[in-house]
Amino acid sequence: MQDVAVQAIDKLNVVSQIFETTPLTMFGVILLGFMGGTLSGFIGSGGAFLMTPGMMNLGVPGVMAVAANITHKFGKAMMGSKKHGELGHVDRKLGIYLLITACVGIYAAVVVNGYFFEKLGKAGSGLYVSAFFVLTLSIIGYSLLMDALRTRKDPDAGPSDKLLNMSKKFQLKPMIHFKVADVKVSFLVLLVIGFFVGYMAGTIGVGGFIGVPAMIYVFGVPTVVAAGTELFLAMFMGAWGAFNYGLQGYVDLRLTLLLYAGSLVGIYFGAIGTHLVKELYIRLVTAILILLCVVSRMLAIPEYMVQLNIVALSDRSAAMFELGSKIFLFGSGIVATFLILLWTFQAKAKEDKSAKLGLSPSLK
Repeated sequence: MQDVAVQAIDKLNVVSQIFETTPLTMFGVILLGFMGGTLSGFIGSGGAFLMTPGMMNLGVPGVMAVAANITHKFGKAMMGSKKHGELGHVDRKLGIYLLITACVGIYAAVVVNGYFFEKLGKAGSGLYVSAFFVLTLSIIGYSLLMDALRTRKDPDAGPSDKLLNMSKKFQLKPMIHFKVADVKVSFLVLLVIGFFVGYMAGTIGVGGFIGVPAMIYVFGVPTVVAAGTELFLAMFMGAWGAFNYGLQGYVDLRLTLLLYAGSLVGIYFGAIGTHLVKELYIRLVTAILILLCVVSRMLAIPEYMVQLNIVALSDRSAAMFELGSKIFLFGSGIVATFLILLWTFQAKAKEDKSAKLGLSPSLK
């Protein structure tokens, strides 16, 4: 037990050294929290696709960035789940079934993430998290962009039913009925989806981007119920992930609290924008920002490979890749946050003006 405690202290010293070397890093984490919170309120996601790689850009090891983010996600998910529950948008039965294997997936992710950090150090952890991030988020970002562009051409188009129709061919008994969502889903399919949601959340701190689409496109769950149920699920996944990462000594509460310092302010403005800005803009911003974050992680990969002696690059080339990664991530995050705030204030001003004139404008 004493050896474990010493190892945990050594891991936490990594963050202390980062803060001591570059004190502005603390401001950078708060800024990430604000941008992530604004995005969270605006698009209904935790903004982890921005915050996890952002902390890595600031020098935080991948495994500790994920640990801080999943711990931070727990508190926000608890508040969001409560609100959706009051509105009747949470299918708790569906959430509990998905949770069965989601916890297994999170635990597996913690073990794998910890293995890369222990065996290959900060560079190995960064390379693994970045490669997983690029692979999964590029597919999700592209799919979201195509879906948004399809809606732009046909505003009345609903969610694509291709995956739903395909999944019905593989629905094996026993089938479970979920009353709130009003769907029947194969127990085996639930277990598989739950594991992948958990593994993704435990690996890069992003679970909703596979959980919500899976519930909508594979199970046929209504969008609002999928969002509410994912938050209910995320509350328990966040707690379980934080517990497991904490046992391994990867949770640094300083990072988590700094994220909260920014996100609790940002989420307020983002939530206002959700009710005032057109849904198409929300979906386009989400898709484009995810793809830009993917580019940022791709540019970060060569530096990790150099540190692991997998490839050879000049110091200037490595520095250029690192700078490009930071510019893409922080630049896109700042621009996206600025646009969200701009659209929100413009829509709010238009709403107030119309109210004074006694009009009821259609803002959506």
